[in-house]
Amino acid sequence: MNFAFNEEQNAIRAAVARFRTDVLAPGYRERDRTGVIEREVIRQLGDLGLLGGELPEAFGGSGMDCVTSGLIIEEIARGDFNVGYIPLLAALNGQIIAHHANPDLARTWLRRITAGQAVACIALTEPHGGSDAASLRLKAERHGDVYRLNGEKTSISMADQADVAVVFARTGTPEQRAAGISAFLVPMDSPGVTSHRFEDNGQRAIGRGSIFFDNVDVPVSHRMGEEGQGFRQVMQGFDYSRALIGLQCLAVAQQSLDETWQWLTGRTAFGQSLSAFQGLTHPLAECQTYVHAARLQCYHALWLKDNGHPHSAEAAMNKWWGPKLAFDVIKQCLLAHGHTGYGEDLPFAQRLRDVLGLQIGDGTAQIMKNIIVRESLAK
Repeated sequence: MNFAFNEEQNAIRAAVARFRTDVLAPGYRERDRTGVIEREVIRQLGDLGLLGGELPEAFGGSGMDCVTSGLIIEEIARGDFNVGYIPLLAALNGQIIAHHANPDLARTWLRRITAGQAVACIALTEPHGGSDAASLRLKAERHGDVYRLNGEKTSISMADQADVAVVFARTGTPEQRAAGISAFLVPMDSPGVTSHRFEDNGQRAIGRGSIFFDNVDVPVSHRMGEEGQGFRQVMQGFDYSRALIGLQCLAVAQQSLDETWQWLTGRTAFGQSLSAFQGLTHPLAECQTYVHAARLQCYHALWLKDNGHPHSAEAAMNKWWGPKLAFDVIKQCLLAHGHTGYGEDLPFAQRLRDVLGLQIGDGTAQIMKNIIVRESLAK
């Protein structure tokens, strides 16, 4: 077993660390205020090769391994949790598009996505049910060379900032459930597509909202894979993104810990450094232990994917534990800073708001635990 990153990975990490320190971290609060991730920042991510790097070169990637992609997201999220969602979306949607879309269509969009010239969102959740993803009602009816889409998607990240959406719609009957769902690549400027943004507690730079489809005609060539295979496609992709989400959240927890350790060494009370008070340091020591363990678990899942091994249970572990642990750790760091930690001058309150959303999005803890139970019983 080798727990070390190689020389190339360490060089990539160092380059991304400079970018997040110089560009991302200074704009974290402002992006929260404006509710937008600047297109210039996204283009810079593309210029640095930080979007969709795990894709083949034909699609604009570099064929990097998934562990390295995890390193990239981890470093980006340390500077700005929300910007970390851009490479995550590129990874999740990129794999779905690369594996299942028409090759010409895939090349057109993926080259734009990897260059930071376009952003793709994933449109799965609907208003009547989130966790029951196989009960979709958005209809896709075929009329000759087009499918006509009607319905609503909700709780979609980047709903009003994305250029294209991977949309899952029902082409079969409701009784078919998962077997009646197909996937489509839909440009967001298509006639009949509109969006509405929610007022959320956190992740404001990403934005979450509804997408409405009113007689939206999508060419048959934009269907990804065979009709009725969409649900299988998205479920396979989520195993990868769940490990990345774990690292995205844990990166913010580790950054908060690093800042808090530094804070304790620079402050005094009752004639001593705050670092001498075990009431402050022991809870942080526990947090450091848990973050270290959870981070290794995320990289283990990515290593399993790189080596062609099943990793559904491990990815589910990453998804339920990572966001919850990150929230608890950031809260402890905020409390360690006392009254100053509660203010908006420090980033802890915003970080709490931001990571909280991923205890819900992309699969709740209860659904993740169901997956772990299923996989454990199958063994």
